[in-house]
Amino acid sequence: MSFNIDYGRLFGKVIVVSGGTKGVGRAAAEEFSREGAVVVIGGRDEESAQKSLRLFKTYGNKGLYVKTDVSNVCECRNLFDKAFEQFGRIDGFFNYAGITPVSPLDTCDEDTFDSVMDVNFKGAFFCCQQAIKYMRLSGGGSIVLTGSAHAWGGQKDRAAYACSKGVLLTLNEHIAHNYASEHIRCNYLTLGWTPTEGEVALRTSQGENEAALRNRAAGILPMGRMCERTDYTEALIYLMSDASSMMTGSTFRITAGEYI
Repeated sequence: MSFNIDYGRLFGKVIVVSGGTKGVGRAAAEEFSREGAVVVIGGRDEESAQKSLRLFKTYGNKGLYVKTDVSNVCECRNLFDKAFEQFGRIDGFFNYAGITPVSPLDTCDEDTFDSVMDVNFKGAFFCCQQAIKYMRLSGGGSIVLTGSAHAWGGQKDRAAYACSKGVLLTLNEHIAHNYASEHIRCNYLTLGWTPTEGEVALRTSQGENEAALRNRAAGILPMGRMCERTDYTEALIYLMSDASSMMTGSTFRITAGEYI
């Protein structure tokens, strides 16, 4: 199969991005396309996805949007089925879909816990299952799990979230150890404090606007500012490219020096 773009570090690759309609996921999807990949976006915001697909066309590239709620296993499977049906291979999967509600251990209710685990872990687990299924048919591939500094204990008001990101560390190691012989690799990209739509909405609900959030974060983070969505794209391109073909089971940190 040939594509229109004849340049880029990801030329010819088909990459699936869960949560690709928002935040770092959307930024990554657009950069993957700019680097020559065919990108399949999974997410719930169709309007946002269509804007990204129009951008892909300006790069001379193809793409696909599949409406996906990763808490639903059938929709996880459908995302990868549609990608493979349309493009005949899957070379990469960036697992970005996730939620970050307030969830202290001593007050977290069952519904909040279940929603966090359904999206952040169950969704990742079954998306990886499908990614591996199709990467086997494509000669291998690269999976990148979105991690967090919260995985190493977490702040007091993020207990369920911290646990969900911690278990992804185990999934990362599991895939790396057990599927390397099939040229399927997995790495864990630890993201820092980023003013995504979800983070800004959460802080706004707590009475703090984006400007105040950025100012407060600047005083906390060792490097003096929050991470922007574009701070992650070079690492993600590297992890999806052949340049990192011998790298698996690794933990990447881009956190502005933050350790929780």
